[in-house]
Amino acid sequence: MLETIFKELNTGIEKASAMLSRDLSKIRTGRATAGMLDSIRVDYYGVPTPIHQMATVSVPEPRLITVKPWERGQIKAIEKALRDSDLGLTPQSDGDLIRISIPALTEDRRREMVKLTKKFGEESKVAIRKYSRDANEMIEQLGSDEQISEDDAVQARKKIEDFVAEGNKKIIELIAAKEKEILAV
Repeated sequence: MLETIFKELNTGIEKASAMLSRDLSKIRTGRATAGMLDSIRVDYYGVPTPIHQMATVSVPEPRLITVKPWERGQIKAIEKALRDSDLGLTPQSDGDLIRISIPALTEDRRREMVKLTKKFGEESKVAIRKYSRDANEMIEQLGSDEQISEDDAVQARKKIEDFVAEGNKKIIELIAAKEKEILAV
């Protein structure tokens, strides 16, 4: 029974870390990444479609993204979606290929990105605390139903604390790495 609780807790912590990684990948740094365009949808024959499902997105240089649509007729639609996005990008097309130059971030913008990174990290820590609270409540319930001994309950709570500490450590490492990437000029 305790193993099931630990497994659920571990799964929850992994979900929180994965969500943080996904959120952090969308935060713009000074470098170009193909993941920056993941949230942009293009009207493809009436269906909002992610760019990577209708074009090849590549990063040939640190400050340049290229988008090569599989259908030439979709260049205008992709360009429009890029301009209308909240990323503040200016696409340039030569008929076959769309080039997106990524301008360097200002110091103020970098600080805003760091704040956003910390906000995402705090949300992940809150999620981990929720999973921890749920696991502790389940152990308390098992103890009150006398399905486990008091000693087993104390050991289980200690193990939960260890899982949470490890999860928080991973969150802190992810945030620190992203901050370093954002602040690198």
